[in-house]
Amino acid sequence: MDAHRAALRRTAAAAVPALFAAVFFVLPLAAIVRRGLVDSGGLSFPSDVLLSPETALLLWFTTWQAAASTAVTLAFGLPLAWVVGRFSFRGRGLVRALVLVPFVLPTVVVATAFLALLPAGLEHGIWAILAAHATFNIAVVTRIVGGAWAGLDRTEWDVAATLGAGPLRRLREVTLPLLAPAVSASAALTFLFCFTSFGVVLILGGPGRATLETEIYNQAARAFDLRAAAALSLLQLAAVAAVLVVASRLESRVAGVGAAAAGADALRRPAGRERIAVAAVLGGAAVALGLPFAVLVQRSLGGYEGLLRETPALLVTPWHAAVNSVLFAAAAAAIAVAAGTLAAAALADARPGAADALVLLPLGASAVMLGFGFLIAFDSPPLDFRSQWWLVPVAQSLVAMPFVIRIVTPALRAIDPRLREAAAVLGATPARARREIDLPLAARAIATAAGFAFAIALGEFGATVFLARADRPTLPVAIFRFLGRPGAENQQLAAALAVLLAAVAVAAALAAERAAAGRRGAI
Repeated sequence: MDAHRAALRRTAAAAVPALFAAVFFVLPLAAIVRRGLVDSGGLSFPSDVLLSPETALLLWFTTWQAAASTAVTLAFGLPLAWVVGRFSFRGRGLVRALVLVPFVLPTVVVATAFLALLPAGLEHGIWAILAAHATFNIAVVTRIVGGAWAGLDRTEWDVAATLGAGPLRRLREVTLPLLAPAVSASAALTFLFCFTSFGVVLILGGPGRATLETEIYNQAARAFDLRAAAALSLLQLAAVAAVLVVASRLESRVAGVGAAAAGADALRRPAGRERIAVAAVLGGAAVALGLPFAVLVQRSLGGYEGLLRETPALLVTPWHAAVNSVLFAAAAAAIAVAAGTLAAAALADARPGAADALVLLPLGASAVMLGFGFLIAFDSPPLDFRSQWWLVPVAQSLVAMPFVIRIVTPALRAIDPRLREAAAVLGATPARARREIDLPLAARAIATAAGFAFAIALGEFGATVFLARADRPTLPVAIFRFLGRPGAENQQLAAALAVLLAAVAVAAALAAERAAAGRRGAI
């Protein structure tokens, strides 16, 4: 009977997020499949689109730039991971928080910063894309590899030193094999983020640098060829699935090479030449990460006075776009936290496995594909929602929800089940046990998830650019429109809005990071 009740509770907890995903994720995906593969009532493979030389070039450039961006990110991120993972120094916590800042910044902010930094003639092209991607994703490498580095057991390192191995040989034969799983995991995530990058490539790539993601937008919003956009969306989905499979197999192959002993070795103060190396890495990171945004702030100084004025680029004042962004992001965060926490509760009661990967599917699906799916799925009765303002926060919540689930699920799984058993013995119902035991213990994790969900929704651009109404633009959409118009005043307004968007996103992310730090301290 108890097992039956537990199963019913899991089913009830999973019903709401499952229904939400079915309506707002599966239906748009099905609409894309129908639009891409069905023509005049019958199946029709879009060979003219998928097998064309233009599509082959799109796929090649998408893959090539993602691989190159990953290599550049690793080259800059690994030294920083070494510093934060091995050494204790004043301001280390601040460094970890500041490294996270570019990752939580909206992609349009990062792209706008590099537009302001790079001189004329270099602001568009492959080098601008690679630099922006490395800046955006360096936190992925630093957090994953740095965390693994901090947990390495120094016993093998010390034994190798005793046997006469020099620092380089110890790094090559001891440290790198132990770090291989973390490096491969960070590389796989970075490649995925760069493969599905939209705002950076759209703004910095220029007319001759298109990826699958940007071409879906071009075909749907500019050429109005919905069939071609749907066919490219299917190719994008298949390519992302292949990337995820390869990444999973790569991680499984390297997982047995070495194992980290978490907490086995305390951080130590740098000594001798290490001080010079640490100072050089931190100084280089400060310049590389800070210079683009410092130039962006300088470029924005002449644009703040125009935030309250009407402009030809928007139907409303730029300030209204800021208000819209905050309201939409708050609604999206509320939806993502509510549905994501219910999904996390269902996952916490189940064994880790395929269900975990299933609920994270929206993370692999591109935001542009999601927005395009919304556009064609909800365009006719009884699901004609395209004119509804709430469609934007719903789409943003789908982008943010996987992050909520990944944060909340481990916190719920870490709760000792004996606490619930003791509450049951004392007469508490399962609902009361959830309310008075699980929620208080997972409160910091939920607060962390809410902060990150708000920051992600605030800067969401790929889906929002399809769905935002002309009289309800968000900050990323407004920035994109100003960047697309000539004139110094429009560029200053774009920079001012980018700084404003960055400030709000960073404040939300740092609040979430503080909640996470408090949660780790409590544990």
